[in-house]
Amino acid sequence: MKLKVLISNAIFCFLIYQCSDDTNVRKPIKIDKEKLKKQFEYANQRLVQKEIDEMDYFEKTHQMNFKKTNFGVRYFITDSIKGQPMIKDGDEVSMHYTVSLLSGEVCYTDENKLKTFIVGSEHIESGIHKIMPYLHYGDKAYILIPSALAHGLLGDFSKIPPQSPILYKVEIQKK
Repeated sequence: MKLKVLISNAIFCFLIYQCSDDTNVRKPIKIDKEKLKKQFEYANQRLVQKEIDEMDYFEKTHQMNFKKTNFGVRYFITDSIKGQPMIKDGDEVSMHYTVSLLSGEVCYTDENKLKTFIVGSEHIESGIHKIMPYLHYGDKAYILIPSALAHGLLGDFSKIPPQSPILYKVEIQKK
């Protein structure tokens, strides 16, 4: 047993010695930071454009005239109740919802239990917070949210894949 340990230690020391030879040392690679930055910017622009194209295609194939916001979220109101106030930051909103991928695959639903949250301050996709001031209490709407305002580069690690825009179908309750 002692002989095996001694031989193992000798082999380990030999390997360490061989790996420390200066002929195997790599020289540092010089990175052009400006070029690398431009490559990342270009890749990001392509990803954003891909999502815009996917959302445009969804809108066209479903013949829905979504209104576009300057921050990328789109909405299409299917039903509205006259006389209901607009939603504001800080308001408590209750709604039924279904979250789907643009392919139509349903990811999450409220299972007939109202989702209640405070606009601008609770854990829900930031795209939902941003779009609420465009809607009224009592509205039924479809909301297209780009991944940057939904689940981002990594998805939700469950049902929503990385870099996926999502579709919310919402029924906001009357105030």
